[in-house]
Amino acid sequence: MCTAGVVDGGAAATTGGADAADNGGAAPAPSSTALNPPQVSISMNEPENLKPPAKSNFRRYLQWILAPVLTAISGLILYYQGPWYGVATLYATLITTLLVRPGWRWFYIAAVTTPRDTVALFAYIRVLLFIKRQERKNLNIGDIFEANVARQPDKLAIVSESQQWTFRQLNEHSNRVANVFHSHGYKKGDVVGLLLENRAEFVATWLGLSKIGVITPLINTNLRGASLQHSITVGQCTALIYGASFRSAVMDIAKDLPAHVGLYQFNDESNQEVVASEGLSQGLAQQLNGLLETAAKDKVAAGASRADHHDKLVYIYTSGTTGLPKAAVITHSRYFFIAAGIHYTLGFKDQDVFYTPLPLYHTAGGVMSMGQALLFGSTVVIRKKFSASGYFSDCARFQCTVGQYIGEMARYILATPSAPHDRNHQVRMVFGNGLRPQIWPQFVERFGIRKVGEFYGATEGNANIMNNDSTVGAIGFISRILPQIYPISIIKADPHTGEPLRNSQGLCERCEADEPGVFVGKIVRGNPCREFLGYVDQKASSKKVVHDVFSKGDMAFISGDLLVADERGYLYFRDRTGDTFRWKGENVSTSEVEAQLSNLAGYKDVIVYGVSIPNTEGRAGMAAIYDPTREVNVSQLGVELAKSLPNYARPQFLRFLRKIDLTGTFKLRKVEHQQQGFNPEIIDDELFYAQPDGVYAPLTPAVYERIVRNELRF
Repeated sequence: MCTAGVVDGGAAATTGGADAADNGGAAPAPSSTALNPPQVSISMNEPENLKPPAKSNFRRYLQWILAPVLTAISGLILYYQGPWYGVATLYATLITTLLVRPGWRWFYIAAVTTPRDTVALFAYIRVLLFIKRQERKNLNIGDIFEANVARQPDKLAIVSESQQWTFRQLNEHSNRVANVFHSHGYKKGDVVGLLLENRAEFVATWLGLSKIGVITPLINTNLRGASLQHSITVGQCTALIYGASFRSAVMDIAKDLPAHVGLYQFNDESNQEVVASEGLSQGLAQQLNGLLETAAKDKVAAGASRADHHDKLVYIYTSGTTGLPKAAVITHSRYFFIAAGIHYTLGFKDQDVFYTPLPLYHTAGGVMSMGQALLFGSTVVIRKKFSASGYFSDCARFQCTVGQYIGEMARYILATPSAPHDRNHQVRMVFGNGLRPQIWPQFVERFGIRKVGEFYGATEGNANIMNNDSTVGAIGFISRILPQIYPISIIKADPHTGEPLRNSQGLCERCEADEPGVFVGKIVRGNPCREFLGYVDQKASSKKVVHDVFSKGDMAFISGDLLVADERGYLYFRDRTGDTFRWKGENVSTSEVEAQLSNLAGYKDVIVYGVSIPNTEGRAGMAAIYDPTREVNVSQLGVELAKSLPNYARPQFLRFLRKIDLTGTFKLRKVEHQQQGFNPEIIDDELFYAQPDGVYAPLTPAVYERIVRNELRF
């Protein structure tokens, strides 16, 4: 048992402003909402010795003996008794061999997972056939969309609080965009960035640019200053289209952009014609609205270039939780795979009405949901900004049948007061990423959801999986019967660095059931399902590829996430590599502690990380809780934590945040908090520390000095 210790006071780092998302009002006080979930296992066994445990070879030797003996007997029976007896004997031989190795348990696992695997297999075949048809005809996204326009021109394609656009309107606007930029000399392979809020024109703009082969980086609308400038330059933009709402942000960096970057301002509201003049009057930007009004809308100019099936379509940026955003490459074929993959795997219908309050500049909203309209002719309801209290009321109002969530959204929705529309809606399914198992049952019960399609994947990666049967907490599965069909694996790795652990042959090793490891996906060049397109920055791409995985010369995308698979192949998210920390001789998963602590704190935002204490081994747990009105009862929280978490997993320090910084996909940023440590001299928020009896007490400068001098031990 190791004794504890914490980080240096750390250099001060300013936290970003809180995201303005509506959380549906203040979360209820923990006294009325605190849950007492069952204790979960936080410990992760670190594979310190890569050598696998000794296993008995009895089954193998027995199989070697039985196989030739039984084969010989089958041959004799076939020769002397005829084919029917011979076939029956061969079948019995096969069953006997399987019972010896891998054993009877294999039959049980096969029996209980065959329905799941069969549904997934048929869906996967449909996806491959769908993609193959488009590839054979060299079709792009615009081609399939125009086929839907011809079939149902007056059906609603995109709906919001203020807009209702039909497929015809969406197509006409996209044609105008294509013709304007074609007339301005933009051609196949050029890059035009897009900075626009959630609205129909967002989709029509990048769709129109794609019709002339122009690539569109979809820029995060929350970015400002250096981060915004970085996104424009790393995407190698030759022009930028921005909404008038972001005029000030663009003008702040306009003179620092490369001289060749052209600026086009789109007035996304009619009353902005007068006020949004900065930049236009200075000659830095062109007014796009006027150009669009005079452009042809019926079809794209005959001389315009055309995108091929495997050409680049858009760049989608990573959230930037650990640094500046990176631009991930999405080709037309990749867009087909993502949108069709979730469509067939989760059983979407063309008649479904989808609800997504997610930003359209990310894969979840912009590809998974919007792809259902562009490729399958469905209607998609969008919202400018997520509202927890408005989620199911919107679904009821627009008669949505499928809802989307991501990150912490489900927790925010669950924290809202009960309302009549909780069950008065037509939503039959929700899908997304980030529904924690600790609140999954409460969520589906309260809102009457029949099916949950939890998925996992990275925009730039090829290791994408889905939970197709609503198993609570699972983010997908690996078939235990035919794992070769979809080559993804969990490999042994250092939980702190994510570095794969290798055996004496220099190869990686697969994890056993219930053994956490890093998730990887085999890379197959030219296969849209297995290709790794990476980032625009090739140096950044190379860091996501691991070589010599299971054989010399092979490659795989390494996710950087720790997952664990159970006996039936269901996969569960454990943590991000680097987030897991070691304390009291145990590995602590921050995601599991965050989930438990959030429940106890009334579903509030919680960030857990490890901090170093001088002269102490390991890293102590620290939790930052977003509680600007200070509703959490610290004493009661300490009592509940003692019931819910093992001693080594309980946070040694608490910080109550007045503001919080979220990414566009509702992920919590923790790096800045970790850098600040627990020094009250540089932190304005309330701080508490755990006393020997487990009770939390205020962490004052005097107490901090005692900790630094090693007078207080943990």
